[in-house]
Amino acid sequence: MKCTLASLRNKEIINIKNGARLGYIDDLEFDTETSEVKSFIVYGRSRFFGLFGREDDIVITCGDIEIIGVDTVLIAVDEAELAKKQSNSFKNLLK
Repeated sequence: MKCTLASLRNKEIINIKNGARLGYIDDLEFDTETSEVKSFIVYGRSRFFGLFGREDDIVITCGDIEIIGVDTVLIAVDEAELAKKQSNSFKNLLK
C-alpha cells in the first residue's frame, strides 16, 4: 500500500496497549541515504492556548506500528516506553 504524507496526516494514531488516542501524524523522519521512513512524529499538545509552550513531541518508530488502516494507525507501545521516547526525542534532533 502506498501512502502520501497528505493522506498519513489524516490518520489518527491509537495505542492498542492502553487505547489512548495520541493524535495525528504531523511529520516524518527519514534517512536521506537509504530513503527509508524511520519514524512518525506527533507534535505535543499546546499548553493553555500555546502561551506556556507545548508538551513533548511523540516519536513513533516504524517498528512500533502494528497496522496502517484507512482512518487510523495502530501502534503497540507500553506507556513507559512512550514516555522514554518523548524525553529522548529532542536529544535525537541534536545528533
